[in-house]
Amino acid sequence: MFNLDLTPRQEDRAIALGGLLGGLVLIAFGAYDRSATLPVWAVLVPLVALAVLELFRRTHPVWTVSVGGLLIGAVVWAGSLAASLVMYTDLLYAAVLYGSPRMSKVLHLTGMGTTVVLGSWAGLYTTSVAQALLAVVVCVLVFLGPVWTADLVRKHRDRAETERLRAEQTALLAELDRREAVVSERARMARELHDVVANHLSAIAIHATGAQALARRQERDPEDPLLAAMAVIRENSVQGLTEMRRMIGLLRAGDAEDGHAAPRLDAVDALVAKAAESGRAAGLGFRLTERGERGELPAPVELAAYRIVQEALTNALKHAAPGSVEVLLAYGAEELEIRVESPYRAGEGRGLPGARAGLVGMAERAGLLGGSFAAEPVERSWVVRAVLPREPGTTGGRV
Repeated sequence: MFNLDLTPRQEDRAIALGGLLGGLVLIAFGAYDRSATLPVWAVLVPLVALAVLELFRRTHPVWTVSVGGLLIGAVVWAGSLAASLVMYTDLLYAAVLYGSPRMSKVLHLTGMGTTVVLGSWAGLYTTSVAQALLAVVVCVLVFLGPVWTADLVRKHRDRAETERLRAEQTALLAELDRREAVVSERARMARELHDVVANHLSAIAIHATGAQALARRQERDPEDPLLAAMAVIRENSVQGLTEMRRMIGLLRAGDAEDGHAAPRLDAVDALVAKAAESGRAAGLGFRLTERGERGELPAPVELAAYRIVQEALTNALKHAAPGSVEVLLAYGAEELEIRVESPYRAGEGRGLPGARAGLVGMAERAGLLGGSFAAEPVERSWVVRAVLPREPGTTGGRV
């Protein structure tokens, strides 16, 4: 089986060429009425004209069927050629299928009128009832059959189009319902974050500020580790509250994190500096190293990289032994490598509430972009390593 995928224009040309070649074969063998007395040109001219009309069967259905009716009248009067009759039936079919609904009514009336006139004429000028009935049957097949067929095809096509539009409307309504549900859920999450988490962070910041004020009234030593701890608690709670409010704003606005609202890698040095300040009392030092050319990175990649570094630094502040924490950002041609190496302290801090949740979050961020993630002890260090592709993929990464 040949699968010919023709355009409408190519299909019209193929129909015209097929009708013309079929008619030429019939003419060559003299297979038409009155072939002994009728000159060839009298049959050939209407055949060529009908083939030309086939080229415009879709674009000008009214004109083609009107001119074709005059030509077929001449063909029937002089000497009928089967190929010409077949092409005229195709013009009738195309006029109903591609023309206006009014055209279908007109062709039904003219077809019935032609059948009545030719059938009556055959009954008057022939003595055989069988020949009269045969003439009526031929007229029905030529003048009404294509019209009825095209009318059925058009009704089925219009019904299919109506069903398609109804399906699209249903899908649109379902999508609107889904979006409304998402907006409602985001609003609920925003309320929960604001009423519960944000309030707790605010309370922590207020109590830390009160503790600092009380320590100043008691004239404690500025180098007191308790004051440093209170300062770190207040600073981190205020920062967390700021991040929480930004997240609440994004949820209420209904917009995902983009390049303007989300943190970028330009702020990683400030993040490392803040971690160094917070970890100084615990004997932790932090150093950031960048290799390669950063270039332009998609916003989701920058956001994921920033969050992975942020979470890795937070884990180092919680669990690392005293020493140096090395942060490496290596920019390659196709990927970004993040490596955070900290002194490993075995057995401590692993039973805290939410332990390992940060590792799961980092792995999920890398996996959503089609990257890889690993966090494990290597000799005397705890190494967090993530590789993110510059162009985010849709396949899950390795953990």
